[in-house]
Amino acid sequence: MATYVSIDPKLLNKALQIGGEKTKKATVNKALREFIARREQEQLLELFGKLDWDGAYDYKRERLRR
Repeated sequence: MATYVSIDPKLLNKALQIGGEKTKKATVNKALREFIARREQEQLLELFGKLDWDGAYDYKRERLRR
């Protein structure tokens, strides 16, 4: 899908230098993947302390079930 956006050339050049990608397209795609991964990690961190933990749960015993 072709999408045209105005990107700050200084930011793009810096991303090209430190990102290790050879093309602008690859650099932008990598940046988007990293952005998404970071946001997903932040969402997981928000759950920390909100989930109930069953102290009586024995995960080792569950591995033995067949």
